[in-house]
Amino acid sequence: MPSIRTLLAASAATLVVTPAFGQSGEAIMHYPATQRGSAVETAFGEKVADPYRWLEADVREDITVAAWVEAQSRFTADYLAKLAERPAFEVRLKTLFDFERIGMPVKAGSLLFFRHNSGLQNQSVLYVRNADGSGERRVLIDPNTWAKDGATALDDWQPSKDGARLAFTVQDGGSDWRTVKFLDVATGTTLPETLEHVKFSALAWAGSGGVLYSRFPAPKPGEAFQAVSSNQSVWYHQIGTDQSADKLVYATPDNPRLYHSAAVTHDQRWMVISTSTGSEKGNAVGVAAIGKGDWTVRPLVTLLKDEWSLIDGIGDTLWFMTSKDAPRKQVVMVDLSGAEPAIMIVVPEDEAVLDGASIVGDKLVLNYLRDVKAELRLANLDGKPAGTLALPGIGSVSGVQGEPGDAQGHFVFSGFTQPATVYSFDAANPASTSVWAAPKLTFDPARFETRQVFYPSKDGTKIPMFVVRRQDLDGPLPTILYGYGGFNISVLPGFSAARMAWLEAGGAYAVANIRGGGEYGEAWHLGGKGATKQNVFDDFIAAGEWLKANGVTAKDGLAVEGGSNGGLLVGAVVNQRPDLFAAAHPAVGVMDMLRFDKFTAGREWVFDYGFPEKEADWRRLRSYSPYHNVKSGSAYPATLTTTADTDDRVVPGHSFKYAAALQAADIGPKPHLIRIATRAGHGAGTPVSKMIEESADVYAFLAHWTGLKPQD
Repeated sequence: MPSIRTLLAASAATLVVTPAFGQSGEAIMHYPATQRGSAVETAFGEKVADPYRWLEADVREDITVAAWVEAQSRFTADYLAKLAERPAFEVRLKTLFDFERIGMPVKAGSLLFFRHNSGLQNQSVLYVRNADGSGERRVLIDPNTWAKDGATALDDWQPSKDGARLAFTVQDGGSDWRTVKFLDVATGTTLPETLEHVKFSALAWAGSGGVLYSRFPAPKPGEAFQAVSSNQSVWYHQIGTDQSADKLVYATPDNPRLYHSAAVTHDQRWMVISTSTGSEKGNAVGVAAIGKGDWTVRPLVTLLKDEWSLIDGIGDTLWFMTSKDAPRKQVVMVDLSGAEPAIMIVVPEDEAVLDGASIVGDKLVLNYLRDVKAELRLANLDGKPAGTLALPGIGSVSGVQGEPGDAQGHFVFSGFTQPATVYSFDAANPASTSVWAAPKLTFDPARFETRQVFYPSKDGTKIPMFVVRRQDLDGPLPTILYGYGGFNISVLPGFSAARMAWLEAGGAYAVANIRGGGEYGEAWHLGGKGATKQNVFDDFIAAGEWLKANGVTAKDGLAVEGGSNGGLLVGAVVNQRPDLFAAAHPAVGVMDMLRFDKFTAGREWVFDYGFPEKEADWRRLRSYSPYHNVKSGSAYPATLTTTADTDDRVVPGHSFKYAAALQAADIGPKPHLIRIATRAGHGAGTPVSKMIEESADVYAFLAHWTGLKPQD
């Protein structure tokens, strides 16, 4: 077997020339060689070549794939380093990221816990202080001390109700796997026990002596980062004991594909188990009285049909946000005091979409979306309206924090030109809203405008889109169009320091709220999933056409961008309309739609995409799969595919195969590169330094190919 050094040398030395189109005057791209394999998939009477299947292997286990990654990374880095636009973006990005950020405060006992980042710290630091404001804040956890490259992150953290202990999860190298640890808050000492094999888990304290969490069986050697995850179950860990002594609380061994999570009401009366397929909208619900030693779970909702999300509980009454009989969601109250639960609607479905709900004091705080813009309303616990909380403009509310019995609460608001700002409020006095912690800006938001437009898609459906740009610039601007369009996920107005660099430089940024998301409730989602997935691509293409027709962007000035399911979106629309875009940035995308279900969490995506083993679904997936539909003979936009070598959500093999297919095809002289981050995953936990580096690369590339020249 050849050494990895030999493979690296061979891969880097053998070149492939993109044919035919190189005669246009553009420099011919000589990509590192990619071996074509002989894999062929036969399905429903058709043979489909899969020449780059070998790139699905884990880079940590396969030296041939590691060599390919190294060669591609060197080639791309060399190209990006030579872009004239890059130095200006890097300098400005460092300034834009360098602002103080304070996260949502969480009250427990007499203490207040919150994250803080001074600006360029790779990871935010967790602090604690007295809730009454007395005394000094002190550091509880500084993840910047955990790894030299900053790629080990503090993810979730939950204080016990009395604030005496803290449970927290550690994420390493961007992986979805977590390690749970515990800390004594008074001393700052980390306790000796750790919990392993944890993924997609909530942390819920049951008293101050133990935690409910979800875990998977230990993966087989070599399978942790690629194999399909199954048999998740809920466990109880008693502080001071080894994980081997943990108590199994809930599992479904007869259906290993189900996911389970546990929550506990604030008064510690009830444990609530939610069971779902992972990506399908519906979930089942079971409840158990915390005070009973056996914790027998009593079914409350048995069908995986509708969404049921626990808001909180007081005594034997629980409040849920649900889509049952309400595609835009409503609030119901469940009385558990009788032999059978009694369910009553307290806040019926509205024209706006209910996006979140909390109980603060004796009020329901309801986060609505009206045309993709946030509204905060108050209601009594019986549903009677009790006022609204004022918001500063177009934006989104990312969370409301508070507890029953205490009228003091907090929420976080952000917009395209407003970084996350923490507001405090008194639920008994809606006019009491005030800023609790505001970032210190390194730019002037007054220079920019945000407007919302509605444009017609191919079938006439009106699609909302936000357009953000500098107010002092006239005429068409180089523009990035962003979208997602899937899994009932709403793309909301929010701040990005990286995006601000593009806007400051003189570009425009458009966010299309296409079907498949949740912006208008379940009907909007159903309009862009499974058999209707083509609507998503049509909506996005129509957005690009509208931007050109209405003078937002120039003929050769439109770039397209999206991540994860949005990476699939970018790959699909580039194949269907390569003439529409000057540049493309598909990030961590799902690019092989015939094999997406073979890896990690991918099997759960069949509920949005369809089942590759069913003929009708297979043919539809085959028709738009980015990897399978690259069209030789068409002039493609410049493409920078980005992924991470250890992404275990959307495994990097998707992007590897797609980039290889682009480089092998006769699709024009523009570059088709792949940027591969190391010790990184699907995005969560990425250190600030890596965000700046990648953003400088991406925006320099898009600026170069859309004609944006950074300006003051």
